[in-house]
Amino acid sequence: MSSSQIQFQLRPRCKKDPSEAAPQHGKLPRVAEVLALAISFDDMIRRGIARDYTDLARLGCISKERVSQIMRLVWLAPDIQQEILTLPRTPRGRFHVGEPALRQIAARMLWTEQRVAWDRLTGRVMP
Repeated sequence: MSSSQIQFQLRPRCKKDPSEAAPQHGKLPRVAEVLALAISFDDMIRRGIARDYTDLARLGCISKERVSQIMRLVWLAPDIQQEILTLPRTPRGRFHVGEPALRQIAARMLWTEQRVAWDRLTGRVMP
């Protein structure tokens, strides 16, 4: 039987500020997670990691149809995307606006129309 020696160095862990390390309670809203996934998928296509929705479906183990649904969220106006991505954590990870409603807003061609629909949906403007 032969033996080998392996040498390696251990690096000390960096110390974190205790205020930054405090765990956040609750879950991110599902719509924020799905939008983040859409943005990530879009980036993968732009960088050539995936060629098309078929590649994304294969990588994510989901159907092409589901990839298409998810990708529609990148059509949302940038300020709406920002608002969704910064939604606060909730006990169950739910937000009163669901993904199907967001896809309907994203289907509107003009960002001004999207903003009006978003404001109505979130209760900021009465219909």
